[in-house]
Amino acid sequence: MMLKEMQKLPEAVQLIEKASTMYLENGTPDTAAMALERAGKLIENVDPEKAVQLYQQTANVFENEERLRQAVELLGKASRLLVRGRRFDEAALSIQKEKNIYKEIENYPTCYKKTIAQVLVHLHRNDYVAAERCVRESYSIPGFNGSEDCAALEQLLEGYDQQDQDQVCEVCSSPLFKYMDNDYAKLGLTLVVPGGGVKKKAAASPQPTPAGAPAAEEEEDEYAGGLC
Repeated sequence: MMLKEMQKLPEAVQLIEKASTMYLENGTPDTAAMALERAGKLIENVDPEKAVQLYQQTANVFENEERLRQAVELLGKASRLLVRGRRFDEAALSIQKEKNIYKEIENYPTCYKKTIAQVLVHLHRNDYVAAERCVRESYSIPGFNGSEDCAALEQLLEGYDQQDQDQVCEVCSSPLFKYMDNDYAKLGLTLVVPGGGVKKKAAASPQPTPAGAPAAEEEEDEYAGGLC
């Protein structure tokens, strides 16, 4: 994008916001929501903070119209941007809103995924208590208890609590975590247990290395592309 165009973006977004207000006043919320979402997409790479605000506004418009599926999709965009900007306190609240809506529309499997996202965000905030509470509260969601998501989260929390980086890495490298939205998958791969991620199991007596084999190769692979 040309520099001049980038400088004009905030002005363009401001005009779109004014237009959306007029659409709302004239009783055309759909058009208002479309305008706000378009503005969010326009400015996302230049001013993510503003984009979050626009996506949240769009979600509110949809929610007021009881179009919850569209609302939750926009909240999801806001949550991912907040995570990308490492604004974890706000991200945790945003994901909780998503989860509440998915629960309301009875999309329970997505609630499980949002619980994983929440737990990762809370652990990056160094708030183990909030992460554990998240899992505990999710037991009330039909089918969560006994799901692979629940089992993985219990294992993750146990590893984190015991400062076992191996166990944390094992969970966060599993397909369940790796194939989440990229922003959440990255949170998993960079999660360090309290105490700086000293690998407990690495303390076991090392296996003898065959002559000529590179000793540190396995360790390097494990951390390729992230901590885990």
